[in-house]
This record gives sequence, C-alpha cells and structure tokens, in this order.
Amino acid sequence: MPDEVVVDVGPLSLRDVVSVAREGAVVRLGPDALVALARARSVVDALAAAPTPAYGISTGFGALATRHIPSEMRAQLQRSLVRSHAAGSGPEVEREVVRGLMLLRLSTLATGHTGVRPETAELLAALLTHSITPVVHEYGSLGCSGDLAPLAHCALALMGEGSVRDVSGALVPAAEALAAAGLTPVELVAKEGLALINGTDGMLGMLALAIHDLGVLLRTADVAAAMSVEGQLGTDRVFASDLQAIRPHPGQAASAANLVALLADSGIVASHRGPDCNRVQDAYSLRCSPQVHGGARDTLGHAAVVAGRELASAVDNPVVVGDRVESNGNFHGAPVAYVLVFLAIVTADVASISERRTDRFLDKSRNHGLPPFLAHDPGVDSGLMIAQYTQAAIVSELKRLAVPASVDSIPSSAMQEDHVSMGWSAARKLRRAVDGLTRVVAIEVMTAARALDLRAPLVASPATSAVVRLLREGGVQGPGPDRHLSPEIEAAVELVRSGAVVRVVEEVIGELR
Repeated sequence: MPDEVVVDVGPLSLRDVVSVAREGAVVRLGPDALVALARARSVVDALAAAPTPAYGISTGFGALATRHIPSEMRAQLQRSLVRSHAAGSGPEVEREVVRGLMLLRLSTLATGHTGVRPETAELLAALLTHSITPVVHEYGSLGCSGDLAPLAHCALALMGEGSVRDVSGALVPAAEALAAAGLTPVELVAKEGLALINGTDGMLGMLALAIHDLGVLLRTADVAAAMSVEGQLGTDRVFASDLQAIRPHPGQAASAANLVALLADSGIVASHRGPDCNRVQDAYSLRCSPQVHGGARDTLGHAAVVAGRELASAVDNPVVVGDRVESNGNFHGAPVAYVLVFLAIVTADVASISERRTDRFLDKSRNHGLPPFLAHDPGVDSGLMIAQYTQAAIVSELKRLAVPASVDSIPSSAMQEDHVSMGWSAARKLRRAVDGLTRVVAIEVMTAARALDLRAPLVASPATSAVVRLLREGGVQGPGPDRHLSPEIEAAVELVRSGAVVRVVEEVIGELR
C-alpha cells in the first residue's frame, strides 16, 4: 500500500513532495483544510453576488481585467480561461514533475486563501491518489503569473478535457480516465479557474526534487573524491578538522569530515605516509574537494531555505485574506528561479572537479605508476579513455546549462506581465544538470574503483572497498581487456542515482554528513 500524505492548512515538507511525486503516495485533504476551503469560498460567493466588480471573480483576467463579466457568463469564463491557457507545446514533461506541481497546487488551495470549493480541491487530490497524470508540455511557462500553461493542462483534466496518463501509463482522454476511477469532472465556478493555474508549483516541485537528488549526489561526490585521493596516492592530512576550522564554512567542514571518515584505515594511504614520501601537495582537484563540494552544500542549504519558505506560501492572485479578496504579486517566480540557477551553477562545478580527478587517473605522467588510461594492455586496449570523453562532453553541456535563465525576461499579456522570472526554464535546465552530474560522478567512481584494484596488494579503506564490491556485484567489472563499456557506465549511473553508493558506505562508517 503506498504511503499517504495529508494536505492540510500547514506547509508540506520536501519529503512529502518526493513521496507523492516520485513514489506514488496517495493524497487526502485534512480536516482543517476542508474548513478553510469552505470559509474562503463563502467570501468569494459573497463578492460574486455583489454589484461591485471584483478582480478574478466577476472580471476578466490580466490585460482584460477591466471587463465586468455578468453572472450568467462566469462559468464560461472559467472554462475559457483554462482552455486558452492550456497552450503548452513540445514533449511531455516527466510524471514526477506533473504530480509534484499538482500536489503543490493542492497545498495552496488547502490554505483557504484561493476561494475554490472543497469538492474541486478533493477532485485534484483524487487524481493524485488514482495516479491520473495530465499531459503537460515542455514549453509554455514564463514563471511569472505562475506556471500558467502547465497548471492549466492539469485544470483541464479536472474538467474532463484533454489527455492524461492513467495508472498504467497509457495515454487516454481525461474524461475516460476519470470515469474509470469513478470520478466526476468538475464544473468550475467563479474564481476557480484562476486559482487552479496561478502558482509557482511547477518550478517549486522541480526544485524540491533537485534538492533531494543533490543531497545524495554531493555525498556521493565525497565518496568519489575519497576514492580518487586514495587511488592517486594523495594525502588525507589536508582534510584535518583543525585546518577546516580556520575557514569555518559548514559545508566545507562536512565534506572534509566525510573524506577523513572515508579514508580511515586505508592501507593505500598508509603506504606513502612515512618520511620517504616526496609528495609536497596534491593537485587542487584532490586537495580542494571539500572547498568545492562544501560550497555546493552551502548553496544547496540556501536553496532548501527558500524552498521551505515557498512550501509555506499561498501563491495565487487574487487571494482571500480574511473577509476580502486582494490582488498581489506573490505569483512571481523570482525567489525560486534564483536558487534554481544557483544550483545549476554549483552542479556544473562539482561535475567539473570530478572530471578533473578522473582525468588524472588516465594520464601516466600524473597517475603515479598506474598504466595509461588504466588499460590492460596499453596500445592494444584503450581502457577508460573514452569514458573520460563522455564525462567531458557532459561537463561542457553543464556549463551551458549553468547560464542563468532568471536574468531573461520577455514581456507578455500586452505588457501587463512586463517582467517575468523564467523560473520554469531554470527548473528544466536544472533537471538536465542533475542527471549530468549523476553520470559524471558515476564515471569517476568506476574509474577510481579500477585504480584501487590496480593498487593491489595495497588494500583500500573499508569504506571505499565496499564501493568497489558494490560495483563488481552490480555489473561494473574490474581491470581487464577492453569490453563494451556503455552498459557498465549505465550500471554505475544507476548505483549512484539510487543512492546505493552512499548506502553501502554508510553501512561501514555510519551516516555521511
């Protein structure tokens, strides 16, 4: 039975988002949310009945807000709004992204600041529980007046229109999927169409998933760095806590502490620790790993703070506040867009230093006695030469993805929306960047593992030895003649992506920081 997430008037957690978006948790509204929804709806109904126009309730929207809409046309107004705004184009976005944005829209509805009816919110929860996923397209959101087009495609499904993916993943008409689940489409009334589409939920959902994934990847990057330091006969002395304390960045201290723990009891490190060692300093890519990984950690921490604030927000326009409805600008995606960009930047840099550590293994002038390209028979065999090419291609792409989307703005809605955040675009870029970092770190891990095998009879640390065993059991072979390498890279990628590399280390030395 899938886990259950209760959406109430309080904020969801990042864990809640991952659970629903990625793991298929079912969703229900809490009792306080139902009360808040009913109370806010009564405010909207009163304003809808009043002779004075109220924006979003008895008027048009955006640049068309000056037109008063008579009561008999307001249902048509809501349908027209959703249909016209469901104007996305391009490939379908991932199921987890759509589920995430649906959950986050439901969370805003549950605060009682939007004015939708309880039954409308309950239908949105039911779509999540029944794994009915509206088709949302790559292009359409400027990240300003919310993720309008993506959310409109979800609202369209509530109306029984458009296309969805059912629980099996089949593409079916929304009306058919709703009927199969025993659900009835909603007839939207005043204010509801706007409330369903005016939020930062798409970009926030992708931010939440990225924060989760980067938390795992940065710990994995520490594992990879430790394996590289060890395999390249580097020193662990530079990671000592007293050295880190004189530059007190918390992320740096955490990364350095991980490296110390990972390298503890390494026979390879011990083999060159004595007075005969003539190594003065390791290369930056080894020695400065905590500074780079730590800076990325601190940036991730800032992004998590922003995400937490956004998860505690009610993003809509207009909003119900007490007994009145007010226009506002809280739908602008700038705060979320900025941290999405920040994370893309540090993702590119962590991948860059990982690629540099990998490259050192393959160069016989820098790898301290290992064969060129870690090849079995250099010249006949190419070893891991082209695996590093793959890394380099990805890192180059990540540098392009790090170019900020949030500094761009294209006016829309007849200059009513004259400054937009491009937060959706920033989020889409970050998803690609996280995937790229996963692949780069995986190639470093498999390269370092081969190097550790080649250092025999010297014995690696208990923690890094556990990673080598995991790879060998998971389809990534050790040194030997050349073979088809791509399947092994993909096996290593999955071990990194799933968190298996971190888990196997933590079974040996305890939880990484």
